[in-house]
Amino acid sequence: MIDRIIWREIDWVLLGIVGALSFIGIAMIWSSTRLLMENYAFRQLVWWFVSLIALFLLLYVDYHFLAEYSSYFYGLLLVVLAGLIFWGEKIAGTRSWIRFSFFQIQPSEIMKLALILVLARYFANYRREKISTVDFIAVSGLAALPIGLIAWQPDLGTALGLLPIYLGAVFLAGINRKLVVVLLLGGLIIGFLGWNFFLLDYQKERLLTVAFPERDPLGSGYQIQQSKIAIGSGGFSGKGFGQGSQSQLRFLPARHTDFIFSVVGEEFGFIGLVVVLGLYAFLLIRIFQSGLKAKDRMGVYIAFLVGIVFAFQFFINILMTVGLAPVTGIPLPLVSYGGSSLLTHYLLLSLVINVRMRRFTYI
Repeated sequence: MIDRIIWREIDWVLLGIVGALSFIGIAMIWSSTRLLMENYAFRQLVWWFVSLIALFLLLYVDYHFLAEYSSYFYGLLLVVLAGLIFWGEKIAGTRSWIRFSFFQIQPSEIMKLALILVLARYFANYRREKISTVDFIAVSGLAALPIGLIAWQPDLGTALGLLPIYLGAVFLAGINRKLVVVLLLGGLIIGFLGWNFFLLDYQKERLLTVAFPERDPLGSGYQIQQSKIAIGSGGFSGKGFGQGSQSQLRFLPARHTDFIFSVVGEEFGFIGLVVVLGLYAFLLIRIFQSGLKAKDRMGVYIAFLVGIVFAFQFFINILMTVGLAPVTGIPLPLVSYGGSSLLTHYLLLSLVINVRMRRFTYI
């Protein structure tokens, strides 16, 4: 019956917002890279078509079925992530990629999808008012394995992207004060050990740059300084499409990936930034509304955890561009260049639409 009613039940409002953000992203990628040899905008357009097809194909599969077999998907990705540490192709200092003939893919991004489904299945029939210590330890282990493997690659930004999924699931299940204290102490211990034994020198510099932006203006602080200049120079209405000096003259690093929000600010000014921020606000509202309309606990977890992923990446990327968060390589969802990221976020949104359209038992 889904074949006859799928078009009626699809959340076209959500897809419209997603399409608008994707269009802005492709336009900004073209503007910021049009003078380069690589055609990044065309690649992003191809990935957009692939992601859109994948989104619609996934709608035909009930999210309960996906969750039921998510443990196998999760396990397979763990094996792949472990293998990448030793055999993955090294790009930008990390072994996070698998290269095929005409494209490359980042399995750590797709792990977000697997972790959400695994946690949603774990808590689907949970009836406790507060999460038990045993369940807390089990869920912590489920999250710690991929986070540890991704951090080992080392890809700290993507590893941090899994953390809000874990925290969101734990707090949604209900957590008592003792476990909150355990989380805080665990965070402090991990932070201490990470700073002294695991973080590389350039990662430490990025953290210090947030507190002291003038510490190394030509090194670790250069990106943030140029990002602020780009956003500030845009003024109220911007310099015009393709006319940004920071992006066109290549003063702004990673302008088509991590700092694409700065390109929007420079070329379209305060007006452009408000439009992008407004679209994200509506997107998050729509996602969380889908969670409220879900017919079961599993659907609630899926929608809310997807919303948390988008909210976390959105806020961290924005704070990063204005110097209030360290540069960790977290892209702006749907807008920044990156095929694996775009595909993953479209699949996550497909889960949200899946939950919303199956709130009726006949679908």
